[in-house]
Amino acid sequence: MPELINNMITIYIVLVLFIAFLVIINLPVFGRLPKGLRLEKIRHLTNYRDGALQNESLTLMQPEGVSFFKVLSAFLFEKHPNKAPDKALPYILPDLNGSPKSDAPEIIWFGHSSYLIKIAGLRILVDPIFSKTPSPFSFIGSKAFFGTDVIKAEEFKNIDILIITHDHYDHLDYNSILKIAPQVKSIVTSLGVGSHLERWGIKKENINELSWNESITLFNNLQLTAVPARHFTGRKFKRNQTLWSAFVLRTANCQLFLGGDSGYDTHFAKIGEEFGPFDLALLECGQYNAYWPYIHMFPEQTVQAAIDLKAKVLMPVHWGKFSLAMHPWNEPVKRVVLAATAKQLPLVTPKLGETIILNEYLPTENWWLTE
Repeated sequence: MPELINNMITIYIVLVLFIAFLVIINLPVFGRLPKGLRLEKIRHLTNYRDGALQNESLTLMQPEGVSFFKVLSAFLFEKHPNKAPDKALPYILPDLNGSPKSDAPEIIWFGHSSYLIKIAGLRILVDPIFSKTPSPFSFIGSKAFFGTDVIKAEEFKNIDILIITHDHYDHLDYNSILKIAPQVKSIVTSLGVGSHLERWGIKKENINELSWNESITLFNNLQLTAVPARHFTGRKFKRNQTLWSAFVLRTANCQLFLGGDSGYDTHFAKIGEEFGPFDLALLECGQYNAYWPYIHMFPEQTVQAAIDLKAKVLMPVHWGKFSLAMHPWNEPVKRVVLAATAKQLPLVTPKLGETIILNEYLPTENWWLTE
């Protein structure tokens, strides 16, 4: 009898854990995989093979001979000094909801890959993440650096266009989207990401999903084109069921490249030939490592990518808020400044919250060196 009771207790514990697991992985924060007509459209893309979307070049998550457990061990057990600043970063309180002060495009960076573009009378918000961690739960993952949480998601009112490059947690932030999206006039994102947004109650008619080299014109004077990036997607266990993209933003007087996440490859030169030159390229320069060299760029590659794109000015992003790799928090910008100087590529490095004005105010102060 005691053995039977013990067996029954074990079964109940396993059952409860299984039910808890099912409940957790079906929470709204994880979104929803594409289905129906959306899934059919994805399956008909030329880069859909073997049950998943593919990069233009063969792209391994880690180099050959490097296992996931080796990477995890490096994260957990190796010493990585200076991964976060030891005091609050300098922050300038911006004018989020006001009109541009100039006819030239204005950009306000909030850390990582979140920024607001004021252009052609429109306000465009890209990959907003204002949660404390880039993860499904606040108690998991890297915390935002001290002093980078000055701006709150609920402060953004009546955004004209919300751009989401892909569905990773540090670019598609559930809590930020819930607060910002209801007042957004139009959302533009990569094909498949709309499935997550609809799961969160966002109206289908407000969502515009693009595949690579597909364009949309909004408000009669602004065109967005999704272009290839070298990356991956996924919010649960199954990768590459939604697309990842960079975006070309074009108005009558200006052209910007909004990079999202991407490893270095020949696609930058192809985009530069087809769409360039660009007045400004916003490109990732942080969260890199030799353990994943194909899905994120090293800072020197960021500079080369900007040159390939025929960008007149480079603005490095994807740093300055979270530590998602093992390098020191300010190493990306130090390296990108050195590389840009060597290549004589103009660079803009604003403080968090600082407004840059294209061709009028492009700050280059090395503010991170005194922190």
